[in-house]
Amino acid sequence: MKRPQHVPVLLDEVLEYLNVRPGGVYVDATLGLAGHSSEIARRLGAKGRLICFDRDPQAMELGKARLEEVKAEMGEEMPEVVFVPKAFSGASGEIKAGSLDGLLADFGVSSLQLDEAQRGFSFRSEGPLDMRMDTRSGETAEQVVNQEDENELADLIYEFGEERRSRRIARAIVRARPITTTAELARVISAAAPSMKGDKIHPATRTFQALRIRVNDELGEIRTLLESAPSLLKPGGRLVLISFHSLEDRLVKDAFREAGRTKMFEVLTKKPVVAGEEEEMRNPRARSAKMRAAEKI
Repeated sequence: MKRPQHVPVLLDEVLEYLNVRPGGVYVDATLGLAGHSSEIARRLGAKGRLICFDRDPQAMELGKARLEEVKAEMGEEMPEVVFVPKAFSGASGEIKAGSLDGLLADFGVSSLQLDEAQRGFSFRSEGPLDMRMDTRSGETAEQVVNQEDENELADLIYEFGEERRSRRIARAIVRARPITTTAELARVISAAAPSMKGDKIHPATRTFQALRIRVNDELGEIRTLLESAPSLLKPGGRLVLISFHSLEDRLVKDAFREAGRTKMFEVLTKKPVVAGEEEEMRNPRARSAKMRAAEKI
């Protein structure tokens, strides 16, 4: 399987705030194509341990292959790497309490998922309406689009997509059913709610985001991770989280504020860390990334 080009977001900042200690135990909760994990492994050394989660079987396969290349470079200095083909919400069932020196999660959709039409994440190319990160099970976006009633569809587009024209879009979707491809859905949305003056994004962007969040229970996953992370980290352990839209970032910000108030964590980032101009030019996806970090007290 050919590996897509992958540029890890905020790599230098992640490594700075994760503060990787040689010989430590770290989790990459979103392995993806192993961009972050590769650099963490290089800093861990032979006595270190890296635990990698990903619920996407294709991403896990490609991430493993990338880390095998790193192992070939590092030889005996390569840390132990453990692969867990599960969603990161299951971390507490796989990791001993109080054992981690650091935990990283990058909540963004990977370039692998976005760029492959067959996965159905993007409206930019024709593909089936799937959108599942774990392709082995669960409801597809096609099922949601064609089976939800109009009010429920409008509510989820408004809540998860922050789309003000959700009622109009839901009505158009219901009238156009059955809808089976990404391009079909994008056309229906664009006709119902065309771009307004000053819009910088495609009219379907927010609806596609909403469907993806719903199909993968993305916000539920983040809540579970935020609840379990404090018990998994050692005192002095670091939690580094990268969000890509306001719903994710709000969950992280609120959890960090509460953890700071109760003296469970010291928040290390008063404001979210964002990509610099050079990184944005090199990697346009980095424009919407916001990183927050905290240290367990």
